[in-house]
Amino acid sequence: MKKSLTLSLLLLSSVSFAQQKTLNGYTVSSSANQLSAEQTFDASLSAQHIGETIKELSAFPHNIGSPGSKAVAEKILAKYKSYGFDARLETYNVLFPTPKTRLLELTGPSKYTALLKEPALTEDATSGQANQLPTYNAWSADGDVTGELVFVNYGLPDDYEKLASLGIDVKGKIVIAKYGHSWRGIKPKVAYEHGAIGCIIYSDPADDGYTAGDVYPTGAFKSEFGVQRGSVMDMVIYPGDPLTPGIGATKNAKRLDRKDAATILKMPVLPISYHDAQPLLAALSGPVVPKGWAGSLPITYHVGPGKAMVHLKLEFNWDMVQAYDVIAKIKGSAYPDEWVMRGNHHDAWVNGAGDPISGQAAMLEEAKALGELLKTGWKPKRSIVYCSWDGEEPGLLGSTEFAEDHGKELQQKAVVYINSDGNGRGFLGAGGSQALEGFIDEITQQVVDPETSVSVFDRKKASQLINAKTTKDKKEILERKGQRLDALGSGSDFSSFLQHLGIATLDFGFGGEDEGGEYHSIYDSFDNYKRFKDPDFKYGVALSQTAGHAALRMADAEILPFDFRSLQATISRYATELTELVNNTRESTVVENQLIKAKDYTIASDPTKIFKAPDVKTDVPEINFKPLTGALDSLKKSADKLATNWAAAMLKNEDHDKLNKLLYRAEQQLLSADGLPRRSWYRHTIYAPGFYTGYGVKTLPGIREAIEQRNWTEAQAQITVVAERINALAVYLNAPSN
Repeated sequence: MKKSLTLSLLLLSSVSFAQQKTLNGYTVSSSANQLSAEQTFDASLSAQHIGETIKELSAFPHNIGSPGSKAVAEKILAKYKSYGFDARLETYNVLFPTPKTRLLELTGPSKYTALLKEPALTEDATSGQANQLPTYNAWSADGDVTGELVFVNYGLPDDYEKLASLGIDVKGKIVIAKYGHSWRGIKPKVAYEHGAIGCIIYSDPADDGYTAGDVYPTGAFKSEFGVQRGSVMDMVIYPGDPLTPGIGATKNAKRLDRKDAATILKMPVLPISYHDAQPLLAALSGPVVPKGWAGSLPITYHVGPGKAMVHLKLEFNWDMVQAYDVIAKIKGSAYPDEWVMRGNHHDAWVNGAGDPISGQAAMLEEAKALGELLKTGWKPKRSIVYCSWDGEEPGLLGSTEFAEDHGKELQQKAVVYINSDGNGRGFLGAGGSQALEGFIDEITQQVVDPETSVSVFDRKKASQLINAKTTKDKKEILERKGQRLDALGSGSDFSSFLQHLGIATLDFGFGGEDEGGEYHSIYDSFDNYKRFKDPDFKYGVALSQTAGHAALRMADAEILPFDFRSLQATISRYATELTELVNNTRESTVVENQLIKAKDYTIASDPTKIFKAPDVKTDVPEINFKPLTGALDSLKKSADKLATNWAAAMLKNEDHDKLNKLLYRAEQQLLSADGLPRRSWYRHTIYAPGFYTGYGVKTLPGIREAIEQRNWTEAQAQITVVAERINALAVYLNAPSN
């Protein structure tokens, strides 16, 4: 039934933008020239060549600091030069820990020593190579700890509230948490805040193992020995090199002492397979886990603590290594100091065919196609800058250091930063600055989905309609002409550009039909990718077209296609969510306090065990949102006026440089000089990674997180801060532009 509904929606799709004659930001004549250039660009894209590039660049391990990383960077550099770009390596000196000692053992009531090893497979040609990073979490502390074990579900704040209600305290204990439901670094962060002395993270088969599907190599999902490596840096404080916050990690940069780096954890953390997790979990006693906590291992899940004792010993090499960013430019013919930037990282935890080489290969295919355009005599009006970043995996090192090193110049020159990462088969994911929503709709209505032969816009809309949970949501999707760009949190190289520098940003990637369990393991290989991710590499072409057309149109637009009416509508929606959040918190507080006073916290099945009643919560005061709503009213007037002026300017045969500079620098008005509370590196008042979500975004983060933490004084203060920045944007957009 779902399939037929999808097809029906696609057949009823609106007329494709491929039929329209005038592109956003172009005249009729320049639109024709632009579409002709894009046809030449598309004709140069090759799915086969993308596959060859993925195989070439994922042929050996290439984590930052390794010989493989430098070799991959040099291969990419040579490709850019062969395509006609002016390309160079830009290096930064950054801290990067690798494991020296890893020991995890169950010492009681039975004995078990964890394998901490992923086996090579005959079906996976690169899985047994030398120089693979072992399974570990970067930015764990050195440590040698022994303690009782406690199972904490996914290790999120709500899970600790449930443990507290059971009378269980993790202070002085080692916790074991499941991967999933948040970024991995949140799990040890929260555990440490609750007094734990060590953290173990494992992938439960319920999430990406045999419960989800056949395991590798038969199927795509995680086998019992698979392990997700990854960073646990506290990136919600700041990303990049921990020793040089806010400044580029150049050779002579002033560095913090490692003990003073706020983003390096203070306790040992280790990821393990579900093969190694099962003996630990089976040894736990104590209460059976609450409903919804149990995974799919063939055991009864208990919370602990009890007789299960664990010894965890970790020691690291804390080395300074070089990050090799590859920067390649085509100089603009009219506006060389206006930069359209495109980026994807090249480093991986091991071979990284999916993450990140699938995205890197698509981006290099764009560069190759641009090189073919150059041969025809075409030159972009604005400079096009392609960036292949190093060190993304440990904490966005290469891109952050570049952005911090060149911050002032980027704020003057960067028109937009267009990001991608891993890529696979499925639906387009698109996020970024909402002033570019209409611009992206136009592009995605022209790019054809390789599996269904409809536009990627229509296929995504069909998916959204089918997956909508309510009739109201379905109606809203059907009535909405365009599509919303997702708000961006963290987890990829866009973070520094958007959230620190206020540069308009886009992020693209296809997926949803490429599920599996290879993420950050030795099995993220070319063999795996070709079988299960994008077998014909056609979605690599779709990514090249989507991101490539965005770069081309931004580079040659007569007037840049920013529409701040979309941004104003988006922020207004976020503001409405906050008023509802306050009202819901007020109502739930009343109910919860009544329950606390009235309820007998005896566990019915065992009257000898008593729940620990939570503290009575303070009442929610009145929060004054008028400064915010007033600022949004002002922004609406300014955005409407600017849209009218923008349309009028398109009819004038004159230089629009002053207007264009106003447009692409506008997002910087939303930056707060003081940054967010307790994490000043994040300066954007509209988007940030959540303090307890990591990759997941928090919109209007200063206000939203204060409400969630019931810090009412701070919530009111942050309303003032955000209102000031929105008013600043409104005033800025009213400035004379021509």
